[in-house]
Amino acid sequence: MAKNPFVPFSRPWIDDTEIEAVSQVLASKWISTGNRVREFERSFAEYLGVKHAIAVSSCTAALHLSLVVAGVSNDDEVITTPYTFTATAEAIRYVGAKPVFVDIHPDTLNIDTTKIERAITPRTKAILPVHIAGIACDMDAIQDICRNHNLVLIDDAAHAIPTEYKGQSIGNIGDLSAFSFYANKNLTTGEGGMITTNSDAFAKPLRTMRLHGIDKDAWARQSQRDIWRYDITTEGYKYNMTDIQAAMGLCQLMKLNKQHERRRNFAQIYQTELANFPQISTPAVPDNPREHSWHLYIIQLHTGNRDEVVASLREANIECSVHYIPLHLFEFYQERYGYRVGDFPCAEAAFERVVSLPLHPGLTEGDLHTVIAAIGKIFNA
Repeated sequence: MAKNPFVPFSRPWIDDTEIEAVSQVLASKWISTGNRVREFERSFAEYLGVKHAIAVSSCTAALHLSLVVAGVSNDDEVITTPYTFTATAEAIRYVGAKPVFVDIHPDTLNIDTTKIERAITPRTKAILPVHIAGIACDMDAIQDICRNHNLVLIDDAAHAIPTEYKGQSIGNIGDLSAFSFYANKNLTTGEGGMITTNSDAFAKPLRTMRLHGIDKDAWARQSQRDIWRYDITTEGYKYNMTDIQAAMGLCQLMKLNKQHERRRNFAQIYQTELANFPQISTPAVPDNPREHSWHLYIIQLHTGNRDEVVASLREANIECSVHYIPLHLFEFYQERYGYRVGDFPCAEAAFERVVSLPLHPGLTEGDLHTVIAAIGKIFNA
């Protein structure tokens, strides 16, 4: 029997626009951090309505620098979710702090805000929520907790462009927000990230720390040809973005709304069609206004073996994934912090049930119906 045409899980939406923009940078001979990075930062900040955007080499770098500038350091604690990619907690480790996990809400898969306060100790310095799949966390509740306990709010917004919460863009709510431009993200530069903040006090050192703590980068020195000296004014890291990446990012930003519309339309098809299967829960979208970025489309199974469902979809030539293995189940976090199976039952239960289906602007409606038909065969066999 002939297989279905291959349906990829994720593909970047790249066309001649990006190719031409990158070619222009290569032809200019200025390929590291320069004018394109500055233009990308300005455009990104304008898109979100935030005061500052600081481009970096990855979302992990964005998280790390945000924690550094927020003053989180050795023996401090940062509250976050176990239901995320390891980079979230990894960045907390970079500054010597402890990631303190709080269980998730079983519907949205985001951190359960009703459980945060009981995790706060005198060592807690920040809360680091993750907007899983692109649906905003309950930011009102998190902001209230941060204000009441004098904590810094740092968003892991890796999935969250263009996510909104009550009409306000994620990236313009927290004290600091960290975005990812990895290859599978809604806006990609291949690798890369961005920090956003409305704080001048945070933005100034971030711009310096991302490139070795140097007060004037090479582009600034080259632009003022009589200036060659520079100073090291703060601790620094090699976290800068290149003009090659930024040229691509500018093109991606210009078509972000168009690709988001395709994602949203495809998600609605899934929502409507998969509602016919009682064996599945489709992604929850809370009643209060939240614009979902639809970075991922995660279903939860109520019957059958998740791994067998994944295998069946792949046998049908449909690429899918699982987001996420809760961090407290990994050997490192168990050995370092003493976390154990059973500590976060909602995260564990979700992990056993979740499957991420293909969702990206390169799909067709036919691809979606191929996925839906394959699911029908699994549950109606």
